This record gives sequence, C-alpha cells and structure tokens, in this order.
Amino acid sequence: MFQLKEYYAPDFSQERFQAAPNALCLPAPKDRVAPENYHAMSIFPEYFKHDGQWLFAKESRMDCVAVLENGEVFVREFRMLRQGDMVFVGRTENGEDGIYVHPDGFREQKAEQEVFAFRQSRSRETAFSRDYDELYELLRYEREHGKVVWVMGPAFAFDNDAREAMAKLIENGYVHAVLAGNALATHDLEAAYLKTALGQDIYTQESRPNGHYHHLDTINRVCYHGGIKEFIREEKIDNGIIYSCEKYGVPYVLGGSIRDDGPLPPVYANVYEAQNAMRNEIRGATTLICMATMLHTIASGNMTPSFRVLPGGAVRQVYFYCVDVSEFAVNKLADRGSLSARGIVTNVQDFVVNLRKGLGL
Repeated sequence: MFQLKEYYAPDFSQERFQAAPNALCLPAPKDRVAPENYHAMSIFPEYFKHDGQWLFAKESRMDCVAVLENGEVFVREFRMLRQGDMVFVGRTENGEDGIYVHPDGFREQKAEQEVFAFRQSRSRETAFSRDYDELYELLRYEREHGKVVWVMGPAFAFDNDAREAMAKLIENGYVHAVLAGNALATHDLEAAYLKTALGQDIYTQESRPNGHYHHLDTINRVCYHGGIKEFIREEKIDNGIIYSCEKYGVPYVLGGSIRDDGPLPPVYANVYEAQNAMRNEIRGATTLICMATMLHTIASGNMTPSFRVLPGGAVRQVYFYCVDVSEFAVNKLADRGSLSARGIVTNVQDFVVNLRKGLGL
C-alpha cells in the first residue's frame, strides 16, 4: 500500500534560528523589476523570518521572488511584480540572513555510493521495472487523494494503442489535467476524424494519398464548427485523448508555438497566458508525468515545487516523472535536487501502454 512520506519542518527553537535576524525586504523599484540582491526561490520549502516569526512560503515556484504582503509570504514571477511590492532580499540559505531553504524535509536518504561505481545515471540501459511498480501504486493512491497532471507531446497521437491506453487512463480517473501543445490535440483529433496522424494510418503507419492535408483539414473543420467541443459533437467523434478529456470533464491547456499550423481555436497564442493557464493547473498538482515534450516539460518543471501544502496545512511531497526516449531530456529534468523526481528512458507509446496493463485497465 502506497504511503506518503511524512514532512519534518525545521526546528525553529534551535539557537541558530532564534538568533537569526529578521529577513530584509526592499520595495520593487519599478513594475516587473526586483530590488538588487533579491532572493530567488527554489523547488524546496523556504522560510523567512519576519517580526521574530519564521513564515512559510506555502506556494512556491523556482526562479521567482518572495513578497511580503499582509504578514504572509507570496511567491511571484518577476513579470507580476508591481512597484512598491516588498521583496525579500538576501542570497544565503541557512538562516543567517533570516532566510532558510529546507531541502530534506521528507528525510530522503540517498544510497551510499562508492567513489567509483558503474551505472549511477539513468540511461537506455537502466532497468525501470521497479519504477513502474512504484508508479502503479502512486497512481492508485493519487486517483483518490491527489491531482495527477500529464504533460504530453504529440507522440501518443501517432499510435493507435497509445491513444487507446491514454483514453483508458482518463476514463478511469488517473488523469486530472493535461498540458500540451497544438500538435497533440490536432493529431489526436485527426486520428479520430480521419484515422491518420500527419497523414499516416495510426495502426499500420502507412501514408494515405494526400495525407499531408489531413491535419490541416482537421483544424479547418474544427474552426468551421467553432471549437473542439462542437467538432466532436457534429462530426460524431467517439475516441481519443481529447474526446475523453471532454467526455469526462478533464481540463486541458494547449500552449501555442511559433511553428503551429492553424492553430486550433482553444490554443493559447500568447505564451504568458499559456503559462498562467498551465500554472493554474499545476498549483494543485501532486504528481506530474511529463512525456516526450522537452519544452513543455521544462516549463512545467520550473513551475513545480517539491512540495504541496494541503487544505488543513499538512505538507506533502510532489512526484515528478520525465519520460522520453532521449537521455538528455530525461536527465535534464531528473536533476532537480530531489529523489522524488524520476526519469524513465523509453518510447512513450510503450510507456503508456505498459501503464494501462499494469493498472489492469
């Protein structure tokens, strides 16, 4: 049975915390500009001493700043700063300037390693059997107690079995939000509409005559009907990832790219509007699974702290998976300073089909 690790807050009765000064705040000199020596946030829990009390930044995000407002700490992107906001400054992290970064609150212990040892990184040669077993247990737990956000590239839409597997995960409550780009939705809807993805049959992988028109025809038809929901209804679409999201009320955020065709009507053309929408879904996330989309994965990783404060005040761990056939993509995101971040080097179509089988769907 899966169990969350207990969170251990710092012991602020210790002399070093009692003797620490209050953290310094300085006003933002202009909109979107932090004062010099601003403190940049990490993925870990962070505390700031104010009026003799250590305040917890309950909602965090990497590469943002901490703002004191009405006796609480709020974490904001630089673009959200307004002139006069009181921003915490100081670049030490051990409490000596009233700022404390707490990296081991879940008491994760790294295995002792010899100075020289083989196979310490995660690569295509790594056996991921244990990772799958742990992921099955985690997803069963999160279905009832958490929020699982999937960050997805278009690779799923090119394979019939992968589309069916993802649809089953959505249908059975293992998906609480989807973050993706125009391509995932376009090719998934093309697959449902014309049985192809970029003109190739989603089962045989054979190219169809004039198949290079298919994704454009799909976008055009969605625009004709006024949106995805209307397209699904009017064209009697009955399968796929986006169809399942619509059917089961799973929100999806489609962030645009400069290379997009169309794009589909729901796609955010403004990158900061897309970022805001993504963060709104990530704010409550307790597990993220990022698959075959390096830029969306990096964006999501930067928005996701290693912890989440639950209603009632309990602090729990956030689990982060990066799945990609590229070792570079996996290791870039897995190197987040927390053992809860896992990388799995594999074809994502195989990954999601294995998840479906392992969960008995």
